[in-house]
Amino acid sequence: MSTSQPRALPRPTATPAAEPVTNTTGWRRPGPTRRELRQDVFLGLGMALAGVVGTDLARSTAAMPVDLGIGGIETYLLSAAVALPLCLRRRFPLTVLVVVSVLFFVNGERNTFSFAGNLVTQATQFMAIYAAVAWARDRRRMKLVMVLVFAGMFGWLAHGFVEALADDAIKGPGGGVLSPYVSFVLLNFALNVLYFFGAYFWGRTAWRTARQRHELEQQATELATQQQANARRAVIDERLRISRELHDVVAHHISSIGVQAGGARRVMEKDPAAAKNALSVIENSSRTAVNEMRQLLGMLRAADPELDDDLGMPAIKAPQAGADRLPALVQSANGEGLSVGFHQIGQPVTLPETVSVSVYRIVQEALTNVRRHSTARAAHVTLRYLAGTAVEIEVIDDGRPKHAPVGSRLGHVGIRERVGLLGGESEIGPRPVGGFRVRARIPLQPTPAPATPEGEPPA
Repeated sequence: MSTSQPRALPRPTATPAAEPVTNTTGWRRPGPTRRELRQDVFLGLGMALAGVVGTDLARSTAAMPVDLGIGGIETYLLSAAVALPLCLRRRFPLTVLVVVSVLFFVNGERNTFSFAGNLVTQATQFMAIYAAVAWARDRRRMKLVMVLVFAGMFGWLAHGFVEALADDAIKGPGGGVLSPYVSFVLLNFALNVLYFFGAYFWGRTAWRTARQRHELEQQATELATQQQANARRAVIDERLRISRELHDVVAHHISSIGVQAGGARRVMEKDPAAAKNALSVIENSSRTAVNEMRQLLGMLRAADPELDDDLGMPAIKAPQAGADRLPALVQSANGEGLSVGFHQIGQPVTLPETVSVSVYRIVQEALTNVRRHSTARAAHVTLRYLAGTAVEIEVIDDGRPKHAPVGSRLGHVGIRERVGLLGGESEIGPRPVGGFRVRARIPLQPTPAPATPEGEPPA
C-alpha cells in the first residue's frame, strides 16, 4: 500500500453537536426525482469510464512495467467498479457508501500504481460520502455508518503510517524543521481531514438546505392558504355588512306596507276611496323596496354556511348614516395633523337609501385609509349631484403611502363592490400630480323591474 496518498480518518465523535436531529423536526427528505435518478446513472457510468482512462494514463506514465492483476484487466475492472455504485447514490446512499468504501480500500491495496494519481477514484469516495450525508433519510443510521467508515479509513491510514517506518528514505534528517517522517504524517493527516470531513460537512449543508427549502415551501403554502381564507372571510364580512344595511334601508318600506294594508282592510267597506289610496301607497312602497333589494341582493352571494357561527349578525344595529351626514363625518376626521375639507356641487336631490348609505360608507373608508396608510396632511371630499341622473363622490389627498405595510386593500375591494352592485363605476389609485384619489359615480335611476301580468304583485 502506498502511504503518499490520502487515507481515511475516523470521526472523533458521532456527529457534530450542531447537526439537527430529524427525530425532533420529524422531517424526512423526499426521495430523488426521476430526473435526478437519470443524472446519477449518467454520473456513475461517466465516472467508471473516466476511472478506466485514468488507470491507463497512469500505466502509460509509469517508469517501469506494472502489475495489472488477474488476467491483466483486474486493475481496469477495479477502477470502473469503484465508480459504478454512484448510479444509485441518491436512491440507496448508505449502501452505496459502504460498497464504494470497500472498493476504495481494495483499489488502494491491489491497484497501488495508479491509486494515488487516479483522481477519479478519490472523487468517487468523496461523492459517496457527500451523497450519504445529503440524502440518507434515516439520520441515525447515517451517523452509525459514517462512524464505521471513518474508523475503518482511519485504521487503514494508521496502518500506512506504521508501514512507512520501514522506509529508510524518510528516517533520516531532512532539510526542514521537522523530520521527513513527521512531515509525511502531518501532511497526510491534514489532507485526509480536509478530504473526508470536507465531504461530510458539504453533504450536511446540502441536507440542511433541502430541509430549509421544504420548510419555506410549507410556510409559503400555509401563508397563501391563510391569506386566501382571510380574503374570503373579509369579502363575506363586507357582503354581510351590506346585507345588514340593506335590511335596515328596506325595513321602513315593509313596515309602511304592513300599516297601509291593515288600514285598507279596516276601511275597505266604509271608505273605498281611502282604501284605494292605501293600496296605491302599498304598490309604490313595494316597487321601491323591490328595486332597492334587487340592486344589492341581486349580485350578493349567500355567506358560507360553515362561517355562519363565526359571522352572526349583531343583535343591535347602529342607526344608518347617509349623504346628509357627510359634513359631520368630515368634521370628525379633522385633527391630529390632517385637515379635511368638504365641497358640494349641484342641486341636492333626495337619494335612495341604498345610494345614500353607500356614499357615506365610501367616504368613511377613504378617509380612514388616508389617516392610517398615508402621509397626507390634507384631504378634500367633493359631493356632486349630476342633474338628477347620478351622484358622484370624490376623495383626494396630498400624501403618499407610508413605508410600513399599507394594508390588505380589501377596503378598496369593498368600495368597488358597493359601487358595482349599484350599477356605478369607480376609480381608485394615485393621482398624476401626487396624492391619491377615490372616485365613485352611482346612477340614481334604478334598474326597471321586469314586467308582471296585470293584477299580480311584483316579484
